[in-house]
Amino acid sequence: MANREALRELQTRLASRLQAARSGGMSVAWLAVKAGASNYLFPLAQSGEIFPLLNVELVPYCQPWFMGVVNLRGGLFGVVDLAIFMNNQSSRPRTEQSLAECSVITFNSALELNCALMVDGLSGLRKRDAFGEAELPPAGSPVFFGTRYTDLSGAHWQEINLQTLSQLPEFLSISA
Repeated sequence: MANREALRELQTRLASRLQAARSGGMSVAWLAVKAGASNYLFPLAQSGEIFPLLNVELVPYCQPWFMGVVNLRGGLFGVVDLAIFMNNQSSRPRTEQSLAECSVITFNSALELNCALMVDGLSGLRKRDAFGEAELPPAGSPVFFGTRYTDLSGAHWQEINLQTLSQLPEFLSISA
């Protein structure tokens, strides 16, 4: 129970910092998340709100990465399991407890897509100066991959262009 409360407090703090960053002109560039065994960076201008994962209604005959739909603030949003979509699901299967620790991040409303990405963890906001090295994605990478960064502790972070992702036919085609 304490973990859930701590997660909600983190989500609340991140959401308020995200809003302050958008309105206050801070130099924060990304929302950092973990999905499966990988680290990702979502551009703040393309990211929406953060919610705990609650009451997902399953939808039959869909891709394995499409979890279902959820009601967020009165709107119906499709939920995509980012780790499965990226084919990097960690070896541990999803349990009720691991799902309870997940969050969903909506796409910015300007992208006009009622979709939320399910992530395993939130790692806060990141500025460019949090990273040392930066490199272009290798040839053959998905078109929505942006720059790959290495932070000062040596962890790799892949930037995801949510606008490009939101327009891909393979992302929009959820039927199995």
